[in-house]
Amino acid sequence: MPVLPIVRLGHPALRTPAQPLPPALLARPEVQGLIDSMVETMRDAHGVGLAAPQVGEELQIFVYQAAGPPEIPLRVVVNPLVTPQAREVAYDWEGCLSIPALRGPVPRHPRVRVHGLDRAGHPLDYAGLGFDARTVPPEPQPLNGVVFLDRMRDFKTLAYFDEWEQYLVGRSPEDLDDTAVG
Repeated sequence: MPVLPIVRLGHPALRTPAQPLPPALLARPEVQGLIDSMVETMRDAHGVGLAAPQVGEELQIFVYQAAGPPEIPLRVVVNPLVTPQAREVAYDWEGCLSIPALRGPVPRHPRVRVHGLDRAGHPLDYAGLGFDARTVPPEPQPLNGVVFLDRMRDFKTLAYFDEWEQYLVGRSPEDLDDTAVG
């Protein structure tokens, strides 16, 4: 399957709420081909998740996978409903394939419940915990016109990837204050 171009911040697909995919259309070759291409695109970009709007398709489809640790098997979620299973939030560093080279701390719920359909149209209902919960787009973000920058509480810790790696890796976002970034 071909690797698709990933649209960047500024492309209207990233700010437009995606449309549900009618389950009857899931078996169509063009939809299955889109899903395959999304998986290949995510892997080629060394990402852990990709939503259809990130490749210019305004459909409620996202894929994610992580080699680990912790390992997360490939998941395809269509028409997702993601609900928090905890009131508390945890901050951790995030980036986005559509906003290349930037990282920032984002609050997420450490436990979520995911409902939707798999690529065959079978119902999904599972709990995401820890990194799995962080990898699942909340709201789901890119499917509702939201990017990780919109969820950041403070831009003082927003960093380019190289500077993040040099100065911030291993540092908890909660431990940084406005004087501790350097």
